Amino acid sequence: MEKKTILFWQWILQRWKTGVLFLGISGIYFLMCWLYGLELVGAFYAFMLTLVLLAAVFYWDYQRFKRRHEQLTGLLVQEYLAQEHFPETKDLLEKDYQELLLHLSTCISNMESEREKAQTEMNQYYTMWAHQIKTPISGLRLLLQQSEALEKKEMEMELFRIEQYVQMVLSYLRMKDMNSDLQIQKEDLDGMIRQAVRRYSRFFIGKHLHLEYEPIEKQVLTDEKWLVFVLEQLISNAVKYTPEGGTIRIYEKEPGVVGIEDTGIGIRKEDQPRVFERGFTGFNGRAQKRATGLGLFLCREICEKLSHKISIVSEPGKGTLVLLDLRMMDLRF
Repeated sequence: MEKKTILFWQWILQRWKTGVLFLGISGIYFLMCWLYGLELVGAFYAFMLTLVLLAAVFYWDYQRFKRRHEQLTGLLVQEYLAQEHFPETKDLLEKDYQELLLHLSTCISNMESEREKAQTEMNQYYTMWAHQIKTPISGLRLLLQQSEALEKKEMEMELFRIEQYVQMVLSYLRMKDMNSDLQIQKEDLDGMIRQAVRRYSRFFIGKHLHLEYEPIEKQVLTDEKWLVFVLEQLISNAVKYTPEGGTIRIYEKEPGVVGIEDTGIGIRKEDQPRVFERGFTGFNGRAQKRATGLGLFLCREICEKLSHKISIVSEPGKGTLVLLDLRMMDLRF
């Protein structure tokens, strides 16, 4: 009962101006009849008939108002809104409000889909990461069981791989809010490359790899932390897929473009278009049993944020060339 009373008074608040306008016009009509000495009886009858007609119109309008209110409140149980859910209307403003609500509903639906997609990807990532982290842990356990004379270097390499996977997870998480973490400024490219190479020096020594590095004395506009991470991932892949005694070359292919070239096993032609996809390991990755399918995906995502470009040219059995274009064109904040 109280709800109906509130609804009635809400309708009164919207229609009171119409009632006041009717009374005002009627008052003017009576005043004009009185001033000109006309009979007021006819005017009174006309007023009463008009009042009855207005009351009928008001009753119809209130029932319509009530019905539309019930229809609209019924939409509250709808998870998503569509055009057919709304009551028909010829009122332009009401149509505008309906369009606005539909737009908001679509935006919310898209945001929910993106959230679910991100959550699914996150779950898949952690599942994959948990699986991959078992490999170096198993390697350490095997080394411990082999002999008392433990190979310390081999253990250090396995621990390094664990640290690498952990760093990859942290970078993946930070990448979601990477824009707030960026510090774009001119950085020494040679220093960043040397920093990345030093991190993998034990693997160069362990596999007897030859490093050919032509110093690149250049300043680039970038974020040092994120670009070093990309360089480390690319050098890691080169080391991983280059056999013992092979060569890794780092040089400036053209102004502003760094080339990281190896004499490794290369990438099959059918795998090359997908190497930057999240979770894709390809034939060589599955054969090596150490690929996560995340390193190149992260490199591409980070490069896009930094407005850098990354591409790969490879020939099976001969090696792979990764080109890192550091010429910033369109920084995406």
